[in-house]
Amino acid sequence: MPDTTSTPAAAITRSARTEETLPGGLPPFYCPVESAVHPAVRRIEERAVAWLDARGVFTDATERAWNLASNAAEFSCRLAPYGDEERLLLFAQWTYWLFALDDTRLDAGPSADRGPDLAGLGLRLVRCLEAPGSGMLGSGPMARALDDLVVRTRAVTSTVQYQRLADGVRDLLLGAAWQHGNARRGVVPSPAEYAAGRIADVGTRFDAAFVEIANGVEIPGARLYSGPVRALIEATGFIAACDNDLLSRAKEAGEGAAAPDIVRVLTRHHRCSEGEALAAALALRDRAMTLFLRLRERTARGADADLRRCLDDLGHWIAGNIRWSDTAPRYASPRHLHRLPVTGARLGVVRRPDPADARPDAPGLATIDWWWDQLGV
Repeated sequence: MPDTTSTPAAAITRSARTEETLPGGLPPFYCPVESAVHPAVRRIEERAVAWLDARGVFTDATERAWNLASNAAEFSCRLAPYGDEERLLLFAQWTYWLFALDDTRLDAGPSADRGPDLAGLGLRLVRCLEAPGSGMLGSGPMARALDDLVVRTRAVTSTVQYQRLADGVRDLLLGAAWQHGNARRGVVPSPAEYAAGRIADVGTRFDAAFVEIANGVEIPGARLYSGPVRALIEATGFIAACDNDLLSRAKEAGEGAAAPDIVRVLTRHHRCSEGEALAAALALRDRAMTLFLRLRERTARGADADLRRCLDDLGHWIAGNIRWSDTAPRYASPRHLHRLPVTGARLGVVRRPDPADARPDAPGLATIDWWWDQLGV
């Protein structure tokens, strides 16, 4: 189907009225999947934080507080709530480390003009995964922490699992460079380009690789890279990215970040108001959610136990991302409003029982329309 980047917003949202928002500015979220969390989440968090402190990752107490306010251990434990504790600890440590990297090197705000460095950083970082001990990131605390993660991750993964993780890191850094480049040049991508780019930038393939690792499974390549499974993983990342855009708008606006979110993308390309763009964003997101549910059910029918477990965790991923974002102080108490994270802060997320747009057909975005084709495979 054609890309609808020049189509008025009304055409996209013909079945969705202008969306009401909650007092905090958030819309209600459609997610008929329940979140779950690993029972050892607090122990995993304590161990992960002890590792961060021992490795000297933080430059000062304030940076430490804001990094820990990511609640990265909870995030990891919600993506694979029935996974192995030691492997979930690794996932949490990787996630805290990546948040620290994001805060110091990947910030897309205009005050962090590091665009020319991102390609080089990405190359050096990925080479550290592919050639342990190469010293491509230097010898500082962040580099030493990464080396430790690499050694320990390689020890508990198969060659295939580890390569999928390395590819996920490469994809994440490619997405970050794309986002940063858009921000520096003041470019607002088309909706079709944005959908593809944000799937990378949000770390979809990295997280998917760790879902396998945490569960101790290795999906055969012919199955993992089949159209339906690949579409489900991408749709999961896209839905999570849309949710992150909506849930972190207050945080990003206050920090002056120039990278556009889904609402800004639709406002610009459909020449509409922010309220109309919000309705269009929710409609697009909910159509992807509806597709996800239908395609996952169909794909699970012919799946073995390992694949079914991973498919279940894709649902946990979507639901857990919403639940985690609601209470993570990094988002619930934006840094531009608070010197330090506020313990117990909440965004106040609520759910809606039905999708904003339940149409079963593809939305007309060339980069993702193929997901809907998988229903006929």
